[in-house]
Amino acid sequence: MLLGLGAALGAAVLFGVAAILQAVGSRKVPTGSELDPRRLASFVVALLKQPAFLAALVLNLAGFGLHFVALRLLPLYLAQAGIAASLVVTALLATRLMSDQLSAVEWSAVVAVCVGLGALAVSAGHAGDSARHHGLTVGIVVGLVAIAVLGGIASRSQHASATALLGLLAGLGYAGVAISARLLEDGSLGDLLSGVTTYTLPLSGGLAFVLYSLALQRGSVTLATTPMIALQTITPAAVGVFVLGDAVRSGWSAGAVGGFVLTAIGALVLVRFESVKEPVSETATSTEVRPAGPDRR
Repeated sequence: MLLGLGAALGAAVLFGVAAILQAVGSRKVPTGSELDPRRLASFVVALLKQPAFLAALVLNLAGFGLHFVALRLLPLYLAQAGIAASLVVTALLATRLMSDQLSAVEWSAVVAVCVGLGALAVSAGHAGDSARHHGLTVGIVVGLVAIAVLGGIASRSQHASATALLGLLAGLGYAGVAISARLLEDGSLGDLLSGVTTYTLPLSGGLAFVLYSLALQRGSVTLATTPMIALQTITPAAVGVFVLGDAVRSGWSAGAVGGFVLTAIGALVLVRFESVKEPVSETATSTEVRPAGPDRR
């Protein structure tokens, strides 16, 4: 349990730093990009030419390595809620590096995330079995195809609704990563290579990463990140409890539910700090990148 918690919190630190760098890099790429096979290669190349985006990619990969450990050792509701701490890291970095100020509500959200994670950690029981689940595997594959199709359609629009939809689809993609990680085979290398989830895991992660980058181009970071955080937290938690047998300590159900709700609400309040202040050249976008929020765009 302690190793899993340490891995989850370490991943949160890396993800929190990467969020700011990814926003900087993504918004320096022209907003005409779409999730189209004919244009995807040029879009990826354009992203990789941005030093900030490259740094975000490295940090996200390192963070995923730690997150993977947490996913294998902890119940999914705890492993995914632990990632919400990345928003606390982002918020604190914003106050330190960008001269942003946390309001009383936002400081309360920081406390809520910390208290919620503590309640979840105390309430958590054993993680369910990491084993084959044919129905769930089929669901992941079908979901991956649906996410790609809907993402392709949404990426053709520059409307605010496309930002929210792309963020939501990215959240489902990251949920697929978490669920796939739990379904990976524990046997030999041959068993691992023959398992479907060995391939749905990187495909889900790559697709989610691209969709989130597209969402960041089209609207406020808040609008892109809020649905992503919600879906990537709630979906695996529900699957873990209702399908994979993740347990809660006897008599601690109320604490687990309360901790999860506190963490989720605190994370959603802190979403606006997944933003940057650096202006972007007019050749990339027609607007400056400003701290996200209803009164800042």
